[in-house]
Amino acid sequence: MKLKLGLPKGSLQEATFALFARAGFSIKVSSRSYQPVIDDDTIDPILLRPQEIPIYLADGVIDAGLTGADWIADSGAQVHEICELRYSKLTNNPIRVVLAVHQDSPVQGPKDLEGKRIATEYVRLTERYLSEHKTQAHVEFSWGACEVKVPSLVDAIVVNTETGNSLRAHNLRIVDTLLTSTTRFVASRQAMEDDWKREKVESLEILLTGAMNAAKLVGLKMNLPMAQKEEILGILPSLKNPTLSPLADADWIAAEVILSEREVRDLIPRLKRAGATGLVEYPLNKVIY
Repeated sequence: MKLKLGLPKGSLQEATFALFARAGFSIKVSSRSYQPVIDDDTIDPILLRPQEIPIYLADGVIDAGLTGADWIADSGAQVHEICELRYSKLTNNPIRVVLAVHQDSPVQGPKDLEGKRIATEYVRLTERYLSEHKTQAHVEFSWGACEVKVPSLVDAIVVNTETGNSLRAHNLRIVDTLLTSTTRFVASRQAMEDDWKREKVESLEILLTGAMNAAKLVGLKMNLPMAQKEEILGILPSLKNPTLSPLADADWIAAEVILSEREVRDLIPRLKRAGATGLVEYPLNKVIY
């Protein structure tokens, strides 16, 4: 038996493959193929546009997949959410789906869109948004690159943005945020009713969330003179409890602790000055809580 797994093609592809690598899976794909190869004989991966993944899940065509909460909301598909995975193309921050217009546009809110033309990939989401604000406008599907259409072809766009840089580069301003979105690991309801597939999905959840937890953490080892142990350990953040191990020399003790990368860069010089030696910083692949 195999788990048919939908992986997002496009902007999330590289970050998704990197996450799976940290979770212990090697995924390879040629530039012209939609059929990746993974070093797990029980997984059958396929590259799909993230917009399509919720639909194929709802129809039971695939068993599980990774896609954005924005595309789940837009499709209206009924899927089983396994977990949130906070990563995107550039950062670990959520993306926003926003309504944007040209800097010189008189539009200040959704009511000002009455009778206007809007381009978007989020047609259903946009239509629901307009309906909630009792506004009628023409919503047209756009194959991306919506920013270049304002104001010569359309009055407004609904797009996703991670940093807002592209909007600013095209002299656009945000009028409203329809929703914020992060990547979600989701499964079909049929797959969750199958014991083997549910166990496989749950195992993937443990490994993927473990890789996410470890993304900005590092391990730090050091040797401490017993005479200065309390002083040196007092430098560590109060919520961090190091693992202490005796050394062959009774005058010394080994300490190991997990910290954020940002904490470590500030702590290492202070620990060294306080008397710690043999400081070793090492990366982490997975942290399971």
